[in-house]
Amino acid sequence: MARGARRSAWTAAGISAAAMVTVAGLRGDLDAGLVAAGALAVVAGGFVGSLSRPRMVAVPEAAARERHSIAEALLANIPDPVILVDRRSVVIEVNPAARTLLPALKLKHPLSFALRAPDVLDGIEEVLRTGAALKTLYTTRVPTERAFEVQIGALPMPDGPGGGQPNVVLFLRDLTAARRLETMRVDFVANASHELRTPLASLLGFIETLQGPAKADAPAREKFLGIMKAQAQRMTRLIDDLLSLSRIELREHVAPTQVVDLGQIARQMVDMQGPLARERGVEITLEASDAAYPILGERDELVRVVENLVENAVKYGGSGGRVVVGLERTVRSASGKRQIALSVRDEGPGIAPEHIPRLTERFYRVDVASSRQQGGTGLGLAIVKHIVNRHRGKLVIESEPDRGTTVRTLLPEHQPVGAAAPDA
Repeated sequence: MARGARRSAWTAAGISAAAMVTVAGLRGDLDAGLVAAGALAVVAGGFVGSLSRPRMVAVPEAAARERHSIAEALLANIPDPVILVDRRSVVIEVNPAARTLLPALKLKHPLSFALRAPDVLDGIEEVLRTGAALKTLYTTRVPTERAFEVQIGALPMPDGPGGGQPNVVLFLRDLTAARRLETMRVDFVANASHELRTPLASLLGFIETLQGPAKADAPAREKFLGIMKAQAQRMTRLIDDLLSLSRIELREHVAPTQVVDLGQIARQMVDMQGPLARERGVEITLEASDAAYPILGERDELVRVVENLVENAVKYGGSGGRVVVGLERTVRSASGKRQIALSVRDEGPGIAPEHIPRLTERFYRVDVASSRQQGGTGLGLAIVKHIVNRHRGKLVIESEPDRGTTVRTLLPEHQPVGAAAPDA
C-alpha cells in the first residue's frame, strides 16, 4: 500500500472509530461502543480479520479518501465534544464541539495544554494501563460554570503506524442542564414544603388552643377563626398557583392559535383592579388607543398575565400613588415583525439590580414578610414568564431603587395574510 493511502486509511479509521464510540456513548453503552469502534477501525483502515491477528489488504487511495470524508462529516455532526489522543496524550483528532468547548485544543499538541483536569489525564493513563473504560467528571467555571461526564475508552488499532498501540477516545457529555434541573426540583420541593408548613402549623396551633384553654372564650374563638380562615385561604392560593403553573408548563411547547384582543383584556383588568387601587389610594390609568391589539393567544392565560402584573404594581409599587398600564406597537429589529408591548409601570420604591434576574424564579421574593402579608405566593411572576414563553413572547423587567418598576411583555402581533399593519 502506498504511504499516502495508508495514512489516509489510518486517519479514517481513527475518526470513524471515535464517531462510533460517541454514538454508543449516547446510548449509555460505552463498552459495546468501543468494541464496535475497533471493528469499524479495522474496516475503515482497510484491514480485515480479528483484532488480535489483523491482515493488511490494499485499499484504493480514492476509496480511502471517500471514507475519510464520510468519517469527518459524521464526527463534525456529533453535538457532544469528542477527542482522540494517542498513548502520549497527544491530540490526534477533535470535532467542532470539542474545539468550541476548548479553544486551546491543537492537533499534535498534548491534551494537557488545553484541558487542565488531573482526573481526566490520570484517567487516560488508567485506561491505557488496564484497557478498561472508565468515567470521570470535568467542570469548568469560565466563562460559565458547566459540568461534563467524561467517558474514556481505549481504541484498539490494527498494526500500522504506532505499532498497533491503542489510542484513547474521550467523549464529554454535558450534565449542566440536568444538574440545574435537579437543583431546581430539590429547591422547588423544599420551598413548597416550607410554604405549606407555616400555615399548617398555625392552623394546628389554633385548633389545639380552641380545643383547650380558649374552648369557652367566645372573643378569642372569633379572632382565631379569622386567622385560621386567612391561613387556609393562603394555602388554597398556593395550591391553585402550583396547579396553574403545572398546567401551563405542560402546554408551554404548544403555541396558541386563537386571535385575542390584548387591548380589551387590559381595559377589563384595569376596571377590575380599580377597587383595590382606590382602597390603597392608588391611581391606575390605561395609556392605549381605542384600536384593537390582536395576538394569537389563550385568553384565560393572558388575563392571568395582566391581572398578576397590575395587582403586583398596586400592592408593591402603589406607595408612589400611580400605576400606568400601557399598550403600544413596536417593530422587532431582527426580523422586522411587529410586536405588541404591554407595560405596567409603578412609581414605588423600585427593586435593587441584584434581585431582578431572579424575580421569575419560583417562590423568590424580594421581601418575604411583605409578600406574605400582601397574600402573595411567590409564584406570580413565574406563572407570567411561562405564559409569555408559551405565547412566543418576551418578559422584560426594568427597575431602579426609588425610581419605580416597569414590567414589559412583548408579544407577536397577529396580522391576517394580506392585511396592512395598523398604526400604533
